[in-house]
Amino acid sequence: MRALKPRRVLVLDLVTHAPAKALFHRVMMANMAGFMPQVAAVWTEELGHEVIYVPFVGQRDLLDDLQEHEFDVLIVSAFTQSALLATAIATWARSRGAVTVLAGPHARCFPTDAARWFDWVLGFTDKEILATAIESGPRRPVGEYLTAEAQPRELPSLRQRWHFQERLFPRARGITVVPMIASLGCPYTCPFCVDAVVPYQALPLEPLMEDLRFLRERKPDAMVSFYDPNFGVRFDSTMLALEEVIDDGKPVRFIAESSLSILRKERLERMGRAGFVAALPGIETWNDLGNKTGHARTGMDKVKEVATHLNDVLEHVPYVQANFVLGLDIDEGDEPFELTKRFVDLAPGVFPGYSLLTAFGIGAAQNDTYRDQGRLVPVPFHFLNNNLAMNVRPLNYDWVSFYDRVIDLVAYTFAPRQILRRARGTKFFTTKWMNALRGLSSEGMGRVAHHRKVRQALIDDRQMRDFFEGDSVRVPDVMVARVKRDLGEFWELLPIDALSQVDEVRPGAMAVRPTA
Repeated sequence: MRALKPRRVLVLDLVTHAPAKALFHRVMMANMAGFMPQVAAVWTEELGHEVIYVPFVGQRDLLDDLQEHEFDVLIVSAFTQSALLATAIATWARSRGAVTVLAGPHARCFPTDAARWFDWVLGFTDKEILATAIESGPRRPVGEYLTAEAQPRELPSLRQRWHFQERLFPRARGITVVPMIASLGCPYTCPFCVDAVVPYQALPLEPLMEDLRFLRERKPDAMVSFYDPNFGVRFDSTMLALEEVIDDGKPVRFIAESSLSILRKERLERMGRAGFVAALPGIETWNDLGNKTGHARTGMDKVKEVATHLNDVLEHVPYVQANFVLGLDIDEGDEPFELTKRFVDLAPGVFPGYSLLTAFGIGAAQNDTYRDQGRLVPVPFHFLNNNLAMNVRPLNYDWVSFYDRVIDLVAYTFAPRQILRRARGTKFFTTKWMNALRGLSSEGMGRVAHHRKVRQALIDDRQMRDFFEGDSVRVPDVMVARVKRDLGEFWELLPIDALSQVDEVRPGAMAVRPTA
């Protein structure tokens, strides 16, 4: 039985790593806040501590936000792109005497590196793990890694986390999205994916139904974004639960990331009636992963089948984004890029989302192979968001020829003609507006400009070329300047060693659920 003075715990959700400048991000970033930071905040309250919840969505001065509060413990939830900002904030918090805790995807993928800057680094997290981190005091000079054996079986309800969720509503611009979750992990085995190594686990459906009922009472105009890595694996039972809640004929608007194999034709009408307004299936490549798309063919045959399938999805779900990974080892030559162009032509209403192959520490099975082959580039974490930089040397391309093809594809996809075709290819004004906004913003034309700058730097900048070719581990000046610009006043708080990574250690060699 604990007898502990309640602690003031600041839970910081780093939704982004820099001020939001692109129009799409200014409009939508507040709707991308994390689910688990709110869960951690609820658990912390249940443990008897005072909670201060601060979501950073790039709209306000973060240091001013933090300086408003006195706290004993800082819990930061961060994706890898926000790791350097998180480290700078932890340095500042430690100088004020706070215990620092890192949670979220970066902590799970880069625990060894994170332990240099945080007292506690959390892998799979439950209330017991959280209690240990909050109540055990600092661990220095090297932090301690904690993980549960698996993901939690139950999570707090929307009613319990509502007072945290409400803090995001004033920062949302026109569209309000509330996160929910019906499952954890993924049953597929994509070797580059950090979710593929997490066993699939369905969560109880009754709490989900209660969350939906609560949302309809409190904010019926909000959309629901399912944070499942792969929604709808147990399709019939999940849909029955949703349909029971909306049996009065007033659907809730749902957004879900799901494998194309789940979005079978006979299910689409049902999803449309239930209120699904956006689906984000992963296509990844034209040469593999047929089990995920449900189309076993490859090459142009697969392009035609997938395009037809997604056009069918658009008949029932107004907004569709197809996700691709560029630079996979199975791809070579012009063919993968040219096939994707043909897909853009055949499915004009679908928004293509392109990610550069990225190895997130120990998070995915394939990353060990890249490391053994000497193909990992120690790109600063700030650039590891699947788009700013690629940290795996392509197997079948040199850097410049790879970027030539990426630029050509992205420029083709977001040319004015294609943006217009994409607007015409959907039925509803909101989806037309969203596609156009994304195409004209940093996700479209802005990305073309960025890739061109990277390509030119690989030719003109000896530091960049040597760094990406593996001839030097010195972080190029141009990358350092970008980090300094984005971090602003936090740059002075960032330990210079944080720009360089350390070799990761598998969690089996680290502490698991220690006794405080």
